Amino acid sequence: MKNYTIVLLSFLYFPLVQAQILFEEKAVELGINITGSFSTQLGGVSFYDYDNDGWDDLTFACKENFSVRFFKNNSGTFVEETFNITIPGHSKQVLWVDYDNDGDNDLFVARLDAANKLYNNDGNFNFTDVSGIAGIPNTILYTYGASFGDYDNDGDLDLFLSNKDDDKIIPNQLYRNNGNGTFTDVSLIAGISNVGHLSFCSSFFDYNNDGFLDIYISNDRFANTNILYKNDGDGTFTDVSASSGAGVAANAMSTTIDDYNYDGYLDIYVTNTVEGNHLLKNNGDGTFTDLATASGTIFNSIGWGANFFDADNDTDLDLYVCSMINNTASGLMTSGFYQCDTGYSYTVPTTAGFTNDTFTSFSNAIGDINNDGYQDFVVVNQAPENHTLWRNAGGTNNWLKVKLEGTTSNKAGIGARIKATVNGQAMYRYTLCGEAFLGQNSATEIFGLGTETTIDMLEIFWPSGLVDTLTNVTANQALNVIEGSTLGINEENAESFSVFPNPASDYMMISTTISTPYTVTVFDSLGKEVFVQKEQNGQTKLDVSSLTSGLFFLEIRTATTKTVQKVVIQ
Repeated sequence: MKNYTIVLLSFLYFPLVQAQILFEEKAVELGINITGSFSTQLGGVSFYDYDNDGWDDLTFACKENFSVRFFKNNSGTFVEETFNITIPGHSKQVLWVDYDNDGDNDLFVARLDAANKLYNNDGNFNFTDVSGIAGIPNTILYTYGASFGDYDNDGDLDLFLSNKDDDKIIPNQLYRNNGNGTFTDVSLIAGISNVGHLSFCSSFFDYNNDGFLDIYISNDRFANTNILYKNDGDGTFTDVSASSGAGVAANAMSTTIDDYNYDGYLDIYVTNTVEGNHLLKNNGDGTFTDLATASGTIFNSIGWGANFFDADNDTDLDLYVCSMINNTASGLMTSGFYQCDTGYSYTVPTTAGFTNDTFTSFSNAIGDINNDGYQDFVVVNQAPENHTLWRNAGGTNNWLKVKLEGTTSNKAGIGARIKATVNGQAMYRYTLCGEAFLGQNSATEIFGLGTETTIDMLEIFWPSGLVDTLTNVTANQALNVIEGSTLGINEENAESFSVFPNPASDYMMISTTISTPYTVTVFDSLGKEVFVQKEQNGQTKLDVSSLTSGLFFLEIRTATTKTVQKVVIQ
């Protein structure tokens, strides 16, 4: 029997009389001043708490002989620090990732003109280059993007590399984490294309809510349509780009993943050149519909990085898009901040603070500079311009911050879906490692709550299939939720219950050694209750013939314990 706790983190909350959205550029004031000899072009950024002290730090990729740079967040201001490693070369994506599940953040660096690097953190920020030992090739792959996700649900984070070889000889690659500090290239047996596609970046996400992580890839040039790989659940993938409608033809840069309309299915935002961006609404049936024009987010400039986030904590998701254009006289947008309005349509406010946002910009990432519960963001600009750090002026709306710690799942909870229900309305967040254009957002997810002071129910759907549920959660706090904690209810050993057959089509049998009454509740993949059946003890039969094919969660609860098991209906 396992016992876990929910750890309440300290937080800062400064209520302001501020009704509208307002961002202020604060890079130099807060310690980010990297102009002059510093060189960067089409590089990535991480806005991630790399030292686990509760403050989101900044890590910048660099070009030529300039090393990756690290800026520690000291209670709202940044100080550059160095470690025992120097990482020169044209670095592209910088990702903090606990690939060995030991509780500290290791570092992966994708490089365009040199071999990619994996550095192991000993827990005290002494780094060892383990690239060769881990199975990372010591050859130039022309890698732009990297992303991590547990595609085989074994509790370890696997790696996908987006390689951009101009001759299209070097393909993208999928590496399986063996759980012993090494990775194996499984691209061929997994069904990953063996030719190049001029890929910028990718993201792992579960587009069809079947419990297995799929892969979406943005490809440069209209001849190289974007790719959606459906995870078949047996270690292989099927290319469903055309049949799903996600295989758009574009000068595609970003793989921005979020549930912008809160229907429980993850959507995709793809940046493009003047032909316009794509907002691919997930229809929930395996297909996508492009609503960029209808929603007002088409942009029609030279877009690169993009992120959804709730800028004013009014519950809905707003959107920021980087632009390569730095001249307002061009007639093209130099950046795009879109405020979400009623009906999930978007408009560009003129008073949000971005009047002088006229930089040659590429990547951006979301974090919380001062832990006030309002999301800020950093933008990587091309040298000699300094990077920009947009601090949110805040407001009076309430919020909740959630950070995950896996036990059975990977340590960072990557691939988990978080559902917050307030007054019967659901909001969703999803955890990724590698997103947007060469970005990494904060590990802490923020829910804007408007004027509400209580979250009726907070549910975490872990990659392992476990579901943690918290009720009556107070607003304006930061929660660190440990997998299996579930309101302090003891998690019953799964061996006490056996469920068979699984997968099933007509019925399922539950056999148990528990001699007390128990209740069986079936939830669909979105956490919606399907049906409830009460039993006295022993074996019971569940009629599942009326359920549609897909992933479901089976919760078996006694008066003092509960267990959740993942089941598949065929």
